[in-house]
Amino acid sequence: MSDTTYIGATARFASLLERFECSLDGRAVATQQAIDAAHARLAAVRTADCSVFIVGNGGSAAVAAHIQNDLVNKGRLRAQVLHEPSLLTCMSNDYGYESAFGTLTERYARAGDVLVAISSSGRSPNILHAVDAARRRGASVLGLSGFDADNPLRGATDIHFWCPSGAYGEVEIGHLFMLHHIADQLSGVE
Repeated sequence: MSDTTYIGATARFASLLERFECSLDGRAVATQQAIDAAHARLAAVRTADCSVFIVGNGGSAAVAAHIQNDLVNKGRLRAQVLHEPSLLTCMSNDYGYESAFGTLTERYARAGDVLVAISSSGRSPNILHAVDAARRRGASVLGLSGFDADNPLRGATDIHFWCPSGAYGEVEIGHLFMLHHIADQLSGVE
């Protein structure tokens, strides 16, 4: 890769981060306002001794696993991913893959908890079922999506970060960047 290709890619990614569209309780807000709301919500989870559950498929599952490390280590939160292999395959076998995350969320989540739902397309049925289950249990939902602006996940969350790209790599790294930024802010909260 030439230096000009690399420079172009980094400029494109910086522009992408500047064009994230965010919402809070269904209304459009500035990115920093959504970041501040996510930070406040997660800090409240820590204060109330509640939990954070994180779901994603494929590359988004890798983002979920990575950010779990930072939420536990830097953010000092009780956070866990819901894709531990033996449990996920058990739930998938017994309830179907589309219902696996929803079933796990129903079993674990309670009022005051937060579900972090990550889906590049914002259309993954198993992620949407988890969001529905979190709502039924009184948990709030922080969502991250990309691709189509009108995806269902975008309208189903309390706080949402939408990455304006149709490229998996850009969306996944954009989501990881946002979540890292929020986790880094949590490390200074007492």
